[in-house]
This record gives sequence, C-alpha cells and structure tokens, in this order.
Amino acid sequence: MNSQSEDDPAIDVRGLNKHFGDKHVVNDLSLRANRGEILGFLGPNGSGKTTSIRMMCGLLTPDSGSGICLGYDIRRESEQIKRRVGYMTQRFSFWEDLTIRENLDFVARMYKMASRREAVDQVLEGLNLTARSTQLAGSLSGGWKQRLALAACMLHKPELLLLDEPTAGVDPKARREFWEELYALAARGISILVSTHYMDEAERCHKLAYIAYGKLMARGTAQEIIDSQGLTTWAVTGRDLPAIAAKLRGEPGVEQIAAFGSALHVTSRDATALDAALRHAMIGTSWHIEPAQTGLEDVFIHLMNTSSDNYGAR
Repeated sequence: MNSQSEDDPAIDVRGLNKHFGDKHVVNDLSLRANRGEILGFLGPNGSGKTTSIRMMCGLLTPDSGSGICLGYDIRRESEQIKRRVGYMTQRFSFWEDLTIRENLDFVARMYKMASRREAVDQVLEGLNLTARSTQLAGSLSGGWKQRLALAACMLHKPELLLLDEPTAGVDPKARREFWEELYALAARGISILVSTHYMDEAERCHKLAYIAYGKLMARGTAQEIIDSQGLTTWAVTGRDLPAIAAKLRGEPGVEQIAAFGSALHVTSRDATALDAALRHAMIGTSWHIEPAQTGLEDVFIHLMNTSSDNYGAR
C-alpha cells in the first residue's frame, strides 16, 4: 500500500448523523481513511452505507457532525471535494450504440474538460481499454462494462473513488481483474471507498467498516474485526445437515448456525458453553465436530444478527 502520512488522511469525519423523515439513517458515524487506502463498507441492504459514503465526501449534507475529505471541509467546501471525486454507482448509464471511446468522449464533453482527446487516450491506456476502444458499448460483457464505468470516473483524475457495489453481477474472473485495477490505482495514491457484499472482496480491502442500520459496528483490518468479536467457531459435519441444525438451534451456548458447503459453522462468544452444547448434542450420533477458524463471513452474520433494524435506511 502506498498511503501517505496518517497526518494527511483522505477522510476524517466525526459524529455524522442523517435523518430521512423519522428514520435515523446514519447514527453518530466517525471514521478515518488514509490516502492510497482501499476502505471497504460492509453491511446489510438498507444499512446506511451509501448515505454514509455520500456524507463523508461532501455529496450529501449531514444533519450534524463534521469532518474533512481530501483536506476540505465536508460542509463548507463540498464543491472542491466533488471536483476531486469519481463516483461509480450501481446503475452506471452508457450509450449502447456508441463505442467505448465515443462514450468517454461524451462524458468528457459533459464535464467541459480541456484536452478531451488526451484525457480519453490516457484513461483508455491506463485501464487497458485501448484495444477495445472502437467496440460498441452495447456488445460488452459485464466485466468490460464495469471497466468502462470505472474509466468514466477516472477521466478527471480524481483523488478519491466512490464505488457502490461495483462488481455486482460480474463473473469471478472479471471481478478479480477489476480488483487488480483498484490495487494499481491505490498504489498511485488514489483513495477508494467501496461497498460490497462479497467476502472475498472485503478481505482484499486494506481496512473495513461494518455498518448496520445506521450504526458503525466494527472497523479495522479484516483480521482486527474478526478478533474484536471474540467468537469461537466449530465445524459440524454429517448426514442431514438440516436435522443437525434443528437439533442445535436453541441449545445453551449456540448463538449462530450457518451452512458452509458440506459443514455447519456453529458460533458463540461463550467458548465453554458452546463446547459443552456440541459434545452433548453429538452423543449417540455419527456427526463429527472440530474447531474451525472464525472467518469474516461468520463475523458478518454475527453482526447482522446482533444489530437492530431501523427500517427505511438507505
């Protein structure tokens, strides 16, 4: 990672709050992200991730709270921030009957960019799109469409990228290639905020923030978040996993049961109680139990189960 000094963060916000009607969509959010860092946002749908990202970057005014983004005040200097941010939404619009180059040139015209041709050439080369520049956008696969969307965000050479579930619906190979591009951008000092539901993508981020129903529940590296929850996990295998889950559900010490392939992950914060419950449940069965390493998905499910819904968050 090629991040700059922590004394010069890309984002540093404190106590952000946002209401929509009577719904408290973001509740007292404080967060810091270094330059050149990929910060991943996790959380259930409707947890306030998008609203949080927009407030932190001056695209939406908070009801209360303060902070800086790229050295500018998120309340008083939002226009300066916007000029330095590239925002890729889930529903990026492109013109199917125009080529990749023509799409990018159109975007450059909309933003009244000087030296449009040079800017388009640079972003085509930087994202390995030059060879496809004459291909109609409507004929692109999902992965190449995402790369076109990223190119459109990069035309004005932003210092910060906001990516809202950028690889939804994209195949694994294209997702991996997309993330390789993100790593290259971060190595150049560009800061990236990305929301995702994919655990493998979350683990690729330098830092993570887990938001549930408007509240920041955990933050740090993937391993720091796993360690912070103090969970113990066992893997249970055997025939008829639904029957195993039904027997274990509600047992003292069993807080969470989730299927992982041919095994169940059974998780609890009380290691002693969980061990006793599992060993008692296994008496007279052919089921097998063994300790398992708690993963980010185990923690993700745990945090979802322990958070309170504030229906209506965005």
